[in-house]
Amino acid sequence: MGEARIAPGATLGILGGGQLGRMIATAAASLGLKTHVFCPDTGPAFDVAAGRTVAAYEDEDALRRFAAAIDLVTYEFENVPGRTAEILAGLVPLRPNAAALATAQDRLAEKRFAAGLGIPTAPFRAVESEADLTEALEALGTPAILKTRRFGYDGKGQVRIHAGDRPGEAYAHLGGAPAILEGFVPFTQEISIVAARSPDGAFAAYEPCLNEHRNGILNVTRLPAGIPPGVERRAVEAAEAIAASLDYVGVIAVEMFVVGDDIVVNEIAPRVHNSGHWTIEGAETSQFEQHVRAVCGWPLGATTRLGRVEMRNLIGDEIEGWAALLAEPGAHLHHYGKARARPGRKMGHVTRVSR
Repeated sequence: MGEARIAPGATLGILGGGQLGRMIATAAASLGLKTHVFCPDTGPAFDVAAGRTVAAYEDEDALRRFAAAIDLVTYEFENVPGRTAEILAGLVPLRPNAAALATAQDRLAEKRFAAGLGIPTAPFRAVESEADLTEALEALGTPAILKTRRFGYDGKGQVRIHAGDRPGEAYAHLGGAPAILEGFVPFTQEISIVAARSPDGAFAAYEPCLNEHRNGILNVTRLPAGIPPGVERRAVEAAEAIAASLDYVGVIAVEMFVVGDDIVVNEIAPRVHNSGHWTIEGAETSQFEQHVRAVCGWPLGATTRLGRVEMRNLIGDEIEGWAALLAEPGAHLHHYGKARARPGRKMGHVTRVSR
């Protein structure tokens, strides 16, 4: 661990300027680190970072100047170009590694990776054309979900296909982008495992959290999840296997479906995750501090839950209720400082912990 460790006083580079970067930077500051954010556009993370670079991810000169100003680099979202990761990895420690990023960026690669580990996934087929989609629907049946392989999040880049729907219309809806068709999973609950892995292979997972979505966007996360111990064990084991196989360093989130007494992996997020926001007030160590600890090669913190927890996203104009939330005893408001509220845009969150 000694060679991998970054000391307090160092500068952590963050690719991406959103609210996740903001919360990573805040956690890093509390541990004696400075942060430098690199993003094509200004965002919430810029408000709390010591260094700021506004440049395209493809700007190689800017990337080299960025690397010269930092001691290691991480990212707050996965849609970073692979070439960007490769350039930075040649100049400064990159955690998580570029291979982990590439796997999680592509839904087809992600599914093949998980299936290769023997971890259950939804049935899936690659779709490169309308003819592929027709063939995939014949194999998987309906209902099914057609998703772009890259760049989808919060319900974007996907369309549900029911019996009688026209495959051509679904394919056209995604603009002909490379896609994956996923078959129906008869799940009873949606959960996620947020966990961290250090350079020396140490692993620490938070307990599963129960997630409820609205219009494809995470609405509420609750703990305890109320799932059987055997399901919880399999969920944590799946997350650990994924992290180990990727030689992952940092916080990782694995979204899963509960199906009977087993789990089905849905998506892998190579970063801190919305469903882990509850850990700021609800766990002994927040996911953001845990991520900083992991990428710096420091001992991982305890993941003990501190009570019953509910984290609720504030989406669009729901943020206008900020004053009432501040007046509510036991409500912990996190306002992301975004200038404009738009429908479907995450503007903040509120966490309530009861003991």
